[in-house]
Amino acid sequence: MIEKSYQPNLFERDLYSWWMQQGYFTPKAETGKPYFSMVAPPPNITGQLHLGHGLDNAIQDSLVRFKRMQGFNTLWLPGTDHASIATEVKIVEALKKQGIDKHDLGREGFLERAWQWKEQYGGRIVEQLKSLGSSCDWSRLAFTMDEKCSKAVRRAFVSMYNKGLIYKGDRIINWCPVCQTALSDAEVEYSEQDGFFWHYGYSTPDGSTTVTFATTRPETMLGDTAVAVNPADERYKHLVGKTVVVPFVNREIPVIADDYVDMTFGTGVVKITPAHDPNDFEVGQRHNLPIIRVMNDDGTMNELAGEFAGLDRYECRKQIVAKLKEMGILQKVEPHKHNVGSCYRCHTTVEPIVSKQWFVKMQPLAEPAIKAVRDGDITFHPKRYENTYFNWMENIRDWCISRQLWWGHRIPVWYCPDCGAEICQEIDPTSCPHCGSTNIHQDEDVLDTWFSSALWPFSTLGGVGAEDYNAFFPTTVLSCGYDIIFFWVARMIFSSLYNTGKAPFKDVLMHGIVRDEQGRKMSKSLGNGVDPVEFIDKYGADTLRFALINGVANGSDLRFSPDKIDGTRNFMNKIWNASRFVLMNCEGKQLVGLEQCNLTLADKWILTKLNATIKQVTELMEKYELGLACQTLFDFVWSEFCDWYIELTKPILYGSDETARIHTLSVLVYVLDKILKLLHPFVPFITEKIYQDLPFHGESIMVERYPTYSEDLNFHSDYNLVQELKDIVTKIRNIRSDYGVVPSKRIRLHMIASDNRLQECQMYFVKLCNLEEVVFHAVGEGEQVVQAVSQSATIQVPLGDLVDREKEIARITAEIATVQSEIARANGKLNNQGFIAKAPQKLVDAEKQKLAKYQELLAQLTARLAELQ
Repeated sequence: MIEKSYQPNLFERDLYSWWMQQGYFTPKAETGKPYFSMVAPPPNITGQLHLGHGLDNAIQDSLVRFKRMQGFNTLWLPGTDHASIATEVKIVEALKKQGIDKHDLGREGFLERAWQWKEQYGGRIVEQLKSLGSSCDWSRLAFTMDEKCSKAVRRAFVSMYNKGLIYKGDRIINWCPVCQTALSDAEVEYSEQDGFFWHYGYSTPDGSTTVTFATTRPETMLGDTAVAVNPADERYKHLVGKTVVVPFVNREIPVIADDYVDMTFGTGVVKITPAHDPNDFEVGQRHNLPIIRVMNDDGTMNELAGEFAGLDRYECRKQIVAKLKEMGILQKVEPHKHNVGSCYRCHTTVEPIVSKQWFVKMQPLAEPAIKAVRDGDITFHPKRYENTYFNWMENIRDWCISRQLWWGHRIPVWYCPDCGAEICQEIDPTSCPHCGSTNIHQDEDVLDTWFSSALWPFSTLGGVGAEDYNAFFPTTVLSCGYDIIFFWVARMIFSSLYNTGKAPFKDVLMHGIVRDEQGRKMSKSLGNGVDPVEFIDKYGADTLRFALINGVANGSDLRFSPDKIDGTRNFMNKIWNASRFVLMNCEGKQLVGLEQCNLTLADKWILTKLNATIKQVTELMEKYELGLACQTLFDFVWSEFCDWYIELTKPILYGSDETARIHTLSVLVYVLDKILKLLHPFVPFITEKIYQDLPFHGESIMVERYPTYSEDLNFHSDYNLVQELKDIVTKIRNIRSDYGVVPSKRIRLHMIASDNRLQECQMYFVKLCNLEEVVFHAVGEGEQVVQAVSQSATIQVPLGDLVDREKEIARITAEIATVQSEIARANGKLNNQGFIAKAPQKLVDAEKQKLAKYQELLAQLTARLAELQ
């Protein structure tokens, strides 16, 4: 027998260990067998479990357990990501505390420390994911820098290099001066910030003409190599081809004509800095302009900045603006809000700079990736996210994949200074294949973390042709947050299509971000975060999982509130207590199969309702509508099973007919068994614990078959009759409540029924409404009644059974007077123009709500008084 109260900390860890020992999470690679496979988004080895992981893993585990119970060969493959930038930053910080600079260690020494750090901390999040109940195949745990993944990275890079899809070149990239590495476009976060437009101009060498423009980054003027105007702009046609002089560096630069310039914006003149702006870089390429980079990697000004060399970029800006003002060149300063890009890791403002980096040529890869989604080979859920995907892919620029770091996949390119050869191959060369020289050295940079993550769906399975690949690829569905469509989803699609010729998955299930009850993103700085590990210790993993999924629509953000936690905790208690009630009544009883039971009205009703619920939940799960599936189960279990069916069984359970009792208990256990199986994907621990105590049970609920719809278990006529019974019972209970009848007091019920089968429900009416008797005819003449009407019956309760008529009239009359006084007060306030004009809107709205509430109450009291009189 299960314990008296629900205490998940007493059994969750033990159950998980037992599942692991039994090997339930580990499928065999059987080619040709129907399968369901998923790869888990790999958390960073630097990470700790947060509610986003909780939501993502609850969704994935629910799908995996559902499909496992349907009989699919089910693989959920977990892993972790080496996270180049994040991990290197953490290790550098740890070394600093020991007084060590990474360059003192050298590359090999640093990497040795990095692997030690990974072994020490990298598994922390894996253990935390286990506490959620994640039924991953941990025997296949992958790491983006393990042997399988590293081979796949080498193979993909070399193949793309040989086909001209990977190249090295000088281009504008996003540069983080703190992390001191290049960033891809997807790694830059944009936010609106307050800034300024500084208006000034450059004059012709003879000083006769000045062209005026505005910029938000005056420090970049030191690298200007042209000013541009629109070729159709009549105001400046006479200047095109002439030169102007850049102050401070005294550089003569040309005035050029280019369609890029919007002649309706500002003065119609733009300064061109090819080394520090992506649009200017393109203009510079078209006009063959020099590229002058005036900043160092750390954000300070270099020697080409002249007198400002060595200054931080912002100090340089400050001094330039001051000197322009002093020289009379600065014309005005205008406040301006604009989008500023920041590093997604350290949140430093990024600098667009020209740098020699490795790039992936995106257009040839993007086209088939777009086609795969347009043709329906891959479907996004919700479908609206396909527009986000198309927008990104159709406007994508070449992907900068090199990072100036040591931790990560080192770029597999070697250089031979003796013959100038560039060598790219999967196996490390020992000599130059062109000239035989052993004087070769490898490229210093590592690959963007997302390059290896993009290969995740097939690299983790061993790559094309491997046993696991043949059995489980393409994977079935990918579940992840909508915030990594660009980072990860898009890249997996084009990488898989290129490397395997197949889409990596059929479906993409997008979920939202977990927010607090005010809709704010959870963060340490706001103090609104919830530690999932602490939550699980306090409430149990099942409560967390169900609270995260229940009622949430795909792709929508989730508000995680104390009310939702309390409601879910109460639901776990409800399941536990209802199950304990059933199991206690089964002790010492020899139950029978459903086919041997003489079914009551209530049995047929619950079986029909259960059957419909099985069908509805299965359909919702197949469509990935997990939030609605949860809500459907919540409503069925709480309301139909616990609040109604268990109550409907009590007349028989507490009666004297032992055969009827056995049959009713057998149906109760049958329904409870199906409920536990339906709930198991969402709340695996509590369902397994209760399932193991059922009179009939298999080895484990997680390998039992998921319930299926059966036409034989539909009893529509009986179902409709019990639905009518429920309506009548509710109306009787409302009458008792309205008249303040104490629960222990028995009353009489008269029923004029158009459906004679309602007479079969007599024992249910007596038990559920605490009736003295049920009479199927009207009350006699002259006796006052309180009456209610349902679809099939008119019900009457003698007024004398409910209240002392005279006392009740006096009480209601007094209450009406009080309510009328409140209505007059509220009307007085709301008709007072001074109050309406001066009071906060919230106060006015609150007063209106009070008035509406009192008016509704007055109508109810007046109707009640009329009944009594």
